Amino acid sequence: MTPSAAAMNAFASTALSAAEREQHSVQADLVAVLVAVTGGQPRILTTQGGDALPAGPFTANHRSLQASLRAWVETQTHHPLGFVEQLYTFADRDRSQEVGMRAISISYLALTRELDNAGDAQPGWQDWYRYFPWEDWRNGAPALLSQCIAPALRAWSDGAPEKVAASARWERVSVTFGLEGCDWNEELVLQRYELLFEAGLVAEARRDGVAASADRPLLGLAMRNDHRRILATGMARLRAKIKYRPVVYELMADSFSLLQLQQTVEALAGRSLHKQNFRRLIEQQALVEDTGHMSTAGAGRPAKLFRFRRNVLMERAIAGNKLPLARS
Repeated sequence: MTPSAAAMNAFASTALSAAEREQHSVQADLVAVLVAVTGGQPRILTTQGGDALPAGPFTANHRSLQASLRAWVETQTHHPLGFVEQLYTFADRDRSQEVGMRAISISYLALTRELDNAGDAQPGWQDWYRYFPWEDWRNGAPALLSQCIAPALRAWSDGAPEKVAASARWERVSVTFGLEGCDWNEELVLQRYELLFEAGLVAEARRDGVAASADRPLLGLAMRNDHRRILATGMARLRAKIKYRPVVYELMADSFSLLQLQQTVEALAGRSLHKQNFRRLIEQQALVEDTGHMSTAGAGRPAKLFRFRRNVLMERAIAGNKLPLARS
């Protein structure tokens, strides 16, 4: 009996060579943007000497990706995770070439503590502004922006093949980096990184063969694969999140001063806040309560210690009440 066309097609589809099966297989890794704030500085957990974010394969013995991530992180940091949120799925071409198959990264943002229960620092933590120095506006616009980034992006814009394209490039630069009278938007972390990548101003772009003038600077500390892009995504998500969800409290100790709370928000947002406006907002939201104790740390005047009211936090999370940034 002559086999039918459908049967022949079915046989052909199952008769892939080993090389073809490898080509069609997919490797999925979990990549974690683990954020802490220590001493008023935003910190991320890294591996390989600060060159990469923590990453590992999804293990089938957990019921979900998030459960796998939580178990892995808690083993590494010895801290339970509070807020965890999936970011995006990234397909990294470089890593796909390394492993010989399609490689995807399922990224997560998570909040934890840098210090262990004894108050000792754990290895691998880095200040996230080492990777994105242009994002720290706590003391005003960084000199790097006017002295280096703006001139380099102006040269890149002027290098467009047509006048209209050059004008469009510069308009995009101005909006993204807060130039030419445009406001700085702290949430555009990924867009700024992508623009610098396109202009060949980050090492990852040169690595991917993006054409750029050799005399242009390479900005920030590079990371392997697509990890700096993933970090930029996590930073942007958290900067947006702290404006309408009280997730910042996941980063605080059991008791804290209002100054410590303000410094934590400022560290994440990369912006300075007006002290009295910030405290007024905290009072209006009724998210904290006085512990009745005073801080004895430091040489300055003792400060009242507060703790967050968990029942209020739950209500705020459900109702979506805002914790907006107060601009100085």
